[in-house]
Amino acid sequence: MELCYLNPVHHRSPACLTVKSYSNKIPDSDDRNRQPQALQKFSKKELSRILRTDSAIKAVEKKASSSKYNNLWPKAVLEALNDAIKQNRWESALKCKRFFLLEVNLLVHYQENIFDLLRRQQWYEPRCQTYTKLLVMLGKCKQTNQASLLFETMLSTGLNPTVDVYTALVGVYSLNGLFDKAFDIVDNMKSTQDCKPDVFTYSILIRNSVKLRRFDMIGLILEDMLRSGVELNSVTYNTLIDGYGKTKCFELMENSLLDMIQSENCVPDIFTFNSVIGAYGGCGKMNEMEKWFDEFQLMGLKPDIVTYNVLIRSYGNSGLFDKMGRVVDFMEKRFLSPTIVTYNILIEIFGKSGNIEMMDEIFLKMKHQGLKPNQITYSSLVSAYSNARLLGKVDSVLRQVENSDVLLDTTFFNCVINAYGKFGDVEKMMELLEAMEGFGCKPDKITFATIIQVCNELGVDEEKHELVLGIIDFMRQYTWDKHLETWVKASGILGGPKNASPTVISPKQYKRRFRKAMTTYFLMVPDQWSPPTIVPSKSQTDLSEEKNVQSTVSAEVNPS
Repeated sequence: MELCYLNPVHHRSPACLTVKSYSNKIPDSDDRNRQPQALQKFSKKELSRILRTDSAIKAVEKKASSSKYNNLWPKAVLEALNDAIKQNRWESALKCKRFFLLEVNLLVHYQENIFDLLRRQQWYEPRCQTYTKLLVMLGKCKQTNQASLLFETMLSTGLNPTVDVYTALVGVYSLNGLFDKAFDIVDNMKSTQDCKPDVFTYSILIRNSVKLRRFDMIGLILEDMLRSGVELNSVTYNTLIDGYGKTKCFELMENSLLDMIQSENCVPDIFTFNSVIGAYGGCGKMNEMEKWFDEFQLMGLKPDIVTYNVLIRSYGNSGLFDKMGRVVDFMEKRFLSPTIVTYNILIEIFGKSGNIEMMDEIFLKMKHQGLKPNQITYSSLVSAYSNARLLGKVDSVLRQVENSDVLLDTTFFNCVINAYGKFGDVEKMMELLEAMEGFGCKPDKITFATIIQVCNELGVDEEKHELVLGIIDFMRQYTWDKHLETWVKASGILGGPKNASPTVISPKQYKRRFRKAMTTYFLMVPDQWSPPTIVPSKSQTDLSEEKNVQSTVSAEVNPS
C-alpha cells in the first residue's frame, strides 16, 4: 500500500491551523467605532429573525388540527414539513391520528397532519417534488400502504406523476420486498408518455435487491434494462459494487468491478474506490484493502477525505494503531484537514480500546480546531466512560450537552441510560427517559431492553420496587390502551369526574404483565424477580428475596 512513499513518521496529533487576517490594513478610529456596532445590530437582527422563524415552525403542528388556518406564513409551513421529512417523522408529516372506542363507536381523538395543513393554504400549488420527498420518507419508514394512499391523493389532484415520483414509489415497494408491485410500477412507466424508466429507476431496484439479498432479482432487472434500451452506466455499476460489498459478497463485487473496468463507457470513480476499500476494510481484510488501494491509484484515482476516513476506521478496528497513525500523519503532511467524521472515528476507536487518555486528547484537539461535537461524538464519549466505570466523566458530558445546542437522538440517550444502569442509578434512568420526550426522541427496543436488563439485575425490593415499576409504567405509556384510557378519564366523556387519573396498577399486576411481555418478546424469563446478582454501590440496601416482595404485595391497591 503506497502510503509509505512520503517517509512516514511516528504518530503525532494533527496540528491546529491558524487563521490569519485577510488584510494588514489598520482601520482608522471611525472604522473601529462603527464596525462593532454594525456587527452587533446585524447579529441581533439575524438572531431575532431566526427566533421568529423557529417559533413559527414549532407552532405549525399545533395549528394543523384546526381548519381556520388557511393563510399561514409559507416558509414556516414548508420548513415544518421539511423537518418532519428529514427526521422521518411520517406521523407528523402525513398520518391522521384517530382513536376509536369500538364498543360505542365513538371518535375520541383526531389530529390532522402538516401536509393537509399545507394543502389548505391559499397559496398552495401541488408539486411533484413534495410528493417525491414524502414517498422517499415513507419508504424508509416501511409505510407502503401510506405511500399507496399518498400516490392516489396525488392523482386525485390532477397532478401528473413525473419520473422522479414513479421512481420514488418503485423504491418504496422494492425497499420493503414488494418487488411484484415495484415491477408493476415500472410497467406503468413504460406505457406512460415522458415517464420511461431511466437508469436511476433501475439502480434503485438493484440497490434494494442487494440490500435484501434478493440476488435472484438482479439478473431480471438487468435484462429488463436491456429490453428497455437503458444502458448500464457508472451509477449502475457503483450500485452493484456498493451493495455486494455491504453484504460481504466479495466475489460478486469484484466481478462487477472487472465488468465496469472492461466496459467501454464506464470507468471507476472515487465512489467505486471508497466502496471497494470500505467493504474489505470493514471486514478486517487488510491485504485486499491495501491491494485495491494501490490498484485504484494506478488507475489515476486520488484518495479523498472519505478514503482516509475509511483507512483510519479499518486500521483502528483491526488494532493496527501504528498504520492508523501513519494515515493521520500522511493527511497532515498533505494539509488535509480532519473533519468531524475523522475525529468521531478516532474518538470511537480509542474509546473502544480503553485508551481514555488518548480519546480525551483527541476530543480537545477537535474543539481547538473549531469543530463542533455532535451527538455521535458525545455518544462515543459516554460509551467509553461507561465501560471504564468513570461515572463522573459521564456527568461531565451531560453538563456539556446541556450547555450546547447539539441535536440529540435516541442513540445518545440509550448510551447514557445504559451508563447509569451499569451503576444501578435507576432514578437517573427515569429522569433521562422523561427527558427523551422533551428532545423529540422516542425510546426504541434498545432502550427497553436496557431497562429490562437493569430491572432484572436490581430486582424488586422494598426500597427500589417503586422506581423499577415506575420505569415499567413509563414504558406502558407508549401503548394504545394507555393513551386511550388517559384521554377518556381526563375528558369524562363516558361519565364520572373529569381529569381523573389513569388506572393504578398494583405491583403484582405489573409483574404478571411484565412476565407475559418477556415471554412474548424474549427467549428467556427469569425464574426469580430479585436475584442478588450485583450490588452497584455500598449505599444500596441489600436486595430482598421474593418472599419479602410478596409481603409488600398484600397492601396493594386494586385497579379502578
